[in-house]
Amino acid sequence: MNSDTLLLRQIHSQWLQNGRVTSQAFRPTPKDEKMLSVYDGDMISPQNAWQHFTEAGYASVGVMVVTVGECGELNLSVRSVPEPFPEHAVIDYAELGTSAIDKTAKLLKAKAVLRGWQFQATA
Repeated sequence: MNSDTLLLRQIHSQWLQNGRVTSQAFRPTPKDEKMLSVYDGDMISPQNAWQHFTEAGYASVGVMVVTVGECGELNLSVRSVPEPFPEHAVIDYAELGTSAIDKTAKLLKAKAVLRGWQFQATA
């Protein structure tokens, strides 16, 4: 991965409000232990990542992306974690407190929204 590497984030329908993605899509939940799961865009395309995710039984309406560089600008590290699948990576929020996590998730979401959907499922 390099600073231009796309980090592919699956978007659950619950993370949409009036058709718009909420920052919840870029905020790790307590079970995530401050690690946000993404796909490494150097290793898989957005459509193939969506297909892999949904074929594993998970729900996703599409894929949005941020870059490794954008994460770095927000003091988030990114690393490959090839379990449970080779293309798996995480955005690490461990150094941030709760209020900083919320603010950072909003900033990442804004960057992803500016870039637009990289893949959207058809109804």
